[in-house]
Amino acid sequence: MEFETASKCLAELGNPHRLKAFRLLVQAGPEGLPCKEIQAHLGIPKSTLSHHIAHMVWAGIVTQTREGRILRCRLNYDHVRGVLDFLMDDCCRGLCEHENSAVERNARKNG
Repeated sequence: MEFETASKCLAELGNPHRLKAFRLLVQAGPEGLPCKEIQAHLGIPKSTLSHHIAHMVWAGIVTQTREGRILRCRLNYDHVRGVLDFLMDDCCRGLCEHENSAVERNARKNG
């Protein structure tokens, strides 16, 4: 995953309403949730939810499908996994290696 793509996703989740919607969609699983249910859980106006969902769709975090009169939101699991992999591979690997080196140095020093 490109740095800019991951950055865009993380920035969009920096809003409390979007982060709450994200967590609801994680809990909902692959079936997702109708927008109306997300709106009820968040307690925000329909237009406000629409604004936040549009940001999440733009960032690739959420997809929407129309089922008759229902607009259903689903988490884009592949994209979210990509962001998580990016964080673990590019951000945490060096820290873990650094911590292991420090432990080894302390063991030699104290051992």
